[in-house]
Amino acid sequence: MTNLNFYEQLRAKLHAWAQSSDGKKSKWVEYLLILPDLFYLLAALALDPEIPAKHKAKLGLVIAYIISPLDLMPEALLGPVGYLDDLTLAAYAINQLVNSVDQKIILRHWKGDGDLLQVIRHIIEVADEMVGSGLWKRLSGLFNNP
Repeated sequence: MTNLNFYEQLRAKLHAWAQSSDGKKSKWVEYLLILPDLFYLLAALALDPEIPAKHKAKLGLVIAYIISPLDLMPEALLGPVGYLDDLTLAAYAINQLVNSVDQKIILRHWKGDGDLLQVIRHIIEVADEMVGSGLWKRLSGLFNNP
C-alpha cells in the first residue's frame, strides 16, 4: 500500500465514522479528522531533500507507527478512537521538527485546514486527556532522545 492509498483510506474511514452516531458523540472527532493531513505532511517531509536525515528517520518511525495495526491503542480493538495515540505522536514529531528546521519547509507541505502550528500545539496541549498521561509520556519519550 502506498502512502497516498493509506492517506485516502484513512481519510475515508475517519470521515465515515465522523458521520456515524459514535463519531458525532465523540469529543475527539474534530481532532481525529486532522490525522490524515498530518500523515500526508509526515510523508511529504520524509521525502523532502531539505529535511536532514536524522529527522527523516524519526518521521519514518512515526509513519510506520501510524500504519501499523499493532500499537499502544489498536484501532482494531478500539475503532477510530484508537488513532488518538497516532494523532498525538504525529503532532509531537511535527512540533519537534518545527523547532529544528525552517518552518517554511514544513508549511509548504501542509494541505490541511487551519494554521498548522496552532493545530499541533493544541493537540499537544490536550494529549494527556486524549490518551492518558502515562501513555502520553511513553509516546513523547520516543522522541526525546536526539
